[in-house]
Amino acid sequence: MPQKEVDKRDAGNNFCPVCGYPLGNYNPWGDDGKTPTFDICPCCGVEWGNEDYTPESRKEYRNKWIAAGAKWFDPQKKPANWNPEEQLKNIAYETDR
Repeated sequence: MPQKEVDKRDAGNNFCPVCGYPLGNYNPWGDDGKTPTFDICPCCGVEWGNEDYTPESRKEYRNKWIAAGAKWFDPQKKPANWNPEEQLKNIAYETDR
């Protein structure tokens, strides 16, 4: 499946680069966008700066997460009306079916 990935972040609107989880003004790659925090995404469980270091590693982690059922890493933080397909749109993730 061909995939496209586009960065739609701005100063107050950050997303996990793997799963599109909304992070508000928190940037997992630091204020400069280049210094990873090494924190963990509560949704997909990626360690920012380790497993999402390149476009290829983001794609690989994302594909594994989706293939495993897109399960929440920290289920207590999962929104009641969560929709993984809608969340992935935050990072302009698309698959050609």
